[in-house]
Amino acid sequence: MLDLSQTVSNIRALTASLFGVAAGTLGLESFPGFIFYFFGTAIVSVLIYGLKAESDPKAYFYRPFADLWAGDMFGGLMSFVLTWTLFYGLCKA
Repeated sequence: MLDLSQTVSNIRALTASLFGVAAGTLGLESFPGFIFYFFGTAIVSVLIYGLKAESDPKAYFYRPFADLWAGDMFGGLMSFVLTWTLFYGLCKA
């Protein structure tokens, strides 16, 4: 069974790609696309905090801020940009 940090990492990787699909399909460019990603990541962090960590992240994470709120934010950015440009190109072609 996966521990919570691995589950959070998997959730972030999946949602980063889904945000990229959404941003590319919506035709977002440049700064609004990155704002969309960071806003979506913040929403996912709030959901993880409330649903998975049961509003007590210290019980599940060694470093709650780094692991829950900022963890994998920039790692997921590469997946976001990849799918964002792919779907933007598919929709604008």
